[in-house]
Amino acid sequence: MAILLGIDIGGTGIKGAPVDTDRGALTADRFRIPTPDGALPEDVARVVGEIAKHFDVSGTIGATFPAVIRRGVPLTAANVDAGWIGTDAQALFAAEVGRPTIVINDADAAGIAEMEHGAGKDRSGTVVMLTLGTGIGSAVFTGGVLVANTEFGHLDIRGKAAEERASDKAREGEDLSWEKWAHRLNEVIAEIESLLWPDLVIIGGGVSKKHEKFLPLLETKTEVVPAQLLNEAGIVGAAIAASRV
Repeated sequence: MAILLGIDIGGTGIKGAPVDTDRGALTADRFRIPTPDGALPEDVARVVGEIAKHFDVSGTIGATFPAVIRRGVPLTAANVDAGWIGTDAQALFAAEVGRPTIVINDADAAGIAEMEHGAGKDRSGTVVMLTLGTGIGSAVFTGGVLVANTEFGHLDIRGKAAEERASDKAREGEDLSWEKWAHRLNEVIAEIESLLWPDLVIIGGGVSKKHEKFLPLLETKTEVVPAQLLNEAGIVGAAIAASRV
């Protein structure tokens, strides 16, 4: 049994917990600290260090980050401070915690967790994970292998980025009915279907807890199911990614 620390960095909170990577389960309650105002690299690193010190867990740490990540370096900053672009987040966090750390795109981490221990377990073919929150994150797996750093939240849907129309933030901000929001989400999935023809779409993010309100309203060619690990998916996926280093 491998117990590793997973940390999920979000726009409003940074949370972590030790994870039994063989079972995909937390072995202690999550510890959460609000994301510092501005989410500057040094401030976020300090919080990552506080979370690491909170748990008596050794080994490599896995951390998610809401950006395209290449070799531990964010290349985009759609929903975070632009100062992150080009910053070696992996080295920054490792220096703060004093041990090896890997950084992975947040939606990719959630997808890994769902493929290993959730709604995508034992599913073949092409699987797409969409995380609906402040934006829309995506993860794509073919034959169980991750195609890293897909950005379907930025697909153009009738002149706007998909996440501007169909994120959970857009639903709440525009006070959309479940019916109107489901129609927008359907458009996003239809565009993905035209590009990839997936065998399964998994809907994650906090809104997935209310899946009964909108999944029955979708009209897709593809089977669409709710995520099973909910808000623990990022933590679990980050720890699993760390276990593979």
